[in-house]
Amino acid sequence: MLSIEEFEAWSLYLGVGGLIAFMVFIVWDLAKQSKAGRFGTFVLFSALALGLLGFVIKTVLVETLE
Repeated sequence: MLSIEEFEAWSLYLGVGGLIAFMVFIVWDLAKQSKAGRFGTFVLFSALALGLLGFVIKTVLVETLE
């Protein structure tokens, strides 16, 4: 049986993972519909990756400082 803290941790990672997958689909669809080309698609996914990198860095920093 999971404790409340374990459930919240799993829910956070699964929920954020699902949102990330959905954002990747949205950005891919946006690039396809706007005919952004290779460079435009690269720029869109780079911006998404920077946001995801910020989330990962925050998570690592919080865990190491505790």
